[in-house]
Amino acid sequence: MTRKKNNGNSEVAAAARTRGSGGQVVAEEHRSLLRQMLRIRRFEERCVELYSAAEIRGFMHLYIGEEAVAAGVMPALDPEDAVVSTYREHGHALARGVSAEAIMAEMFGRSTGCSRGRGGSMHLFDSATRFYGGNAIVGGGLPIAVGLALADRMRGADRVTACFFGDGAVAEGEFHECLNLAALWHLPILFVCENNRYAMGTALAHEHAETDLALRASSYGVVSWAVDGMDVLAVSAATRRATEAVRWGGGPHFLEMRTYRYRAHSMYDPDRYRDKAEIQDWKRHDPIDALVSRMRAGGELADDDLAAMEKEIAAEIDQAVDAAKAAPPEPVEALERFVYCEEAVRP
Repeated sequence: MTRKKNNGNSEVAAAARTRGSGGQVVAEEHRSLLRQMLRIRRFEERCVELYSAAEIRGFMHLYIGEEAVAAGVMPALDPEDAVVSTYREHGHALARGVSAEAIMAEMFGRSTGCSRGRGGSMHLFDSATRFYGGNAIVGGGLPIAVGLALADRMRGADRVTACFFGDGAVAEGEFHECLNLAALWHLPILFVCENNRYAMGTALAHEHAETDLALRASSYGVVSWAVDGMDVLAVSAATRRATEAVRWGGGPHFLEMRTYRYRAHSMYDPDRYRDKAEIQDWKRHDPIDALVSRMRAGGELADDDLAAMEKEIAAEIDQAVDAAKAAPPEPVEALERFVYCEEAVRP
């Protein structure tokens, strides 16, 4: 694969390219990462309110606590790179550049949603940002990601495919098949395992004999290492390193993001499988609080700055909710549309 200059779609990447690595650029990067994590957190908190009021229906899996992974990974990717996600993908979609308005409309099942209201929370999709879902099957995105990466390799395209999945997917057959094929074919793919320590309600040690998931991935000849997934700066640095290696022809890489979700597996989950004290202990490592503390200590963030950021995010989410409520649902007459390729059935 021929290497070309990274022309990333984020203000973080743009600042780093044009202004070097000075203190001002670092402060801008920190602000961007903080804003992205806050957007994800506040968006999902609003979704909880709407779900509790029965305005959003269906299954919903929250990302609260894991924001550092999405916020830290996405800036390392180029616009033409592909992203394959899981059913816990609100944060991934927001960080990738799918608008809050399009995501919220999808949550409401409206025609203006990113999947025209047909997918809901678990099936977000946006071709403009090359965000390929959203997959309700555990590990189901792995073969899709390998296929995308194989296609890029065969075409000689300078692209990386980033594939997100949880620790539960490591127990699925697709994981082992896909890791093996990615290494065998030397594919340009970044595997991002969000190890939140619970596959639904099963603790990691009760499901995996070897709990070092990066070690398991390395057994397939994939370059792998573990990252503190509660530290957005660590996530960002690790992802830049891994993505650059993949883009330079280094083959597949695997990052085990060791993180934690504060909420239950889904909104339907009573969350009786873990100790409340454990959750509180992990909240002391909150990725947002950690970055805020670091920025304040470095003189990069004042209280007024944080308040202004929160106000801006709140306005964005309010607008997204209002637009979603005002949007129409997909008409019944279009029920059978998209079942088959329209070109294929045309006489």
